[in-house]
Amino acid sequence: MHDETLTGLLPGLEAAVRKAGDLVVEHSARRRNITHKGRIDLVTETDVAVEELLKEQLHRLLPEADFLAEESASGTEPGELTWIIDPLDGTTNFAHGLPFVANSVGLWHRDRVVLGAVNLPLLGELFCAARGQGTRLNGRPVTVSAVENLDDALLATGFPYAIEEHLDTILRHFKTLLPLAQGIRRPGAAALDLAYVACGRYDGFYESALHPWDTAAGILLITEAGGRVSEYEAEKPYGFGSGTILATNGRLHERLSGLLGQA
Repeated sequence: MHDETLTGLLPGLEAAVRKAGDLVVEHSARRRNITHKGRIDLVTETDVAVEELLKEQLHRLLPEADFLAEESASGTEPGELTWIIDPLDGTTNFAHGLPFVANSVGLWHRDRVVLGAVNLPLLGELFCAARGQGTRLNGRPVTVSAVENLDDALLATGFPYAIEEHLDTILRHFKTLLPLAQGIRRPGAAALDLAYVACGRYDGFYESALHPWDTAAGILLITEAGGRVSEYEAEKPYGFGSGTILATNGRLHERLSGLLGQA
């Protein structure tokens, strides 16, 4: 897909995720109707409504593309040309009235994400990127941070829904990193975390057991902003089948990779 094509699609993608965000804002004033996909894995009527809106808007923009969307996906592998959608990342936050929620959309073409948007509708921020064209926040170019020392670094992480299976590893990582970093945050929305690495608010992010819709847009935001993404092992490229993700400003990547590998 040529750069000119991506440039032409970007305004339509931005418009679609803004409409999705408007729907989230509208629903945020209502009573939440909540169901459970798992013990702590929630879904609201907003998740479903936003997904349908995004599918409709994005089909108009690029009719030949398939969809891989959280609430309707039957697998985790994108086709040659696929919109990868998380309609409401941070559903638990939304259900409790916290504003840390995101609409995340990435366009996968052949072997990579070529367009990405992470919209934070309750915070008024829209991050967008196109391959080879950098990352923007509300229209302004952004880059990853210049932090080089871990004791100056603010990190972020997340917890998988199958928390019992990962609890020991999570606690080991905290025990290793908390004494070394300036701090570790856990907002509860991976798309937001990745966007914050891209704009330099966080210096690094790590998590396990994420899905393509959690990361597709965010990994493009970070790489286009000058950062680096891999599995916990720095030499292993991150892919949608990866069990772990490490995203950093690049300067801290090897150091964090080594520490995560030790824990």
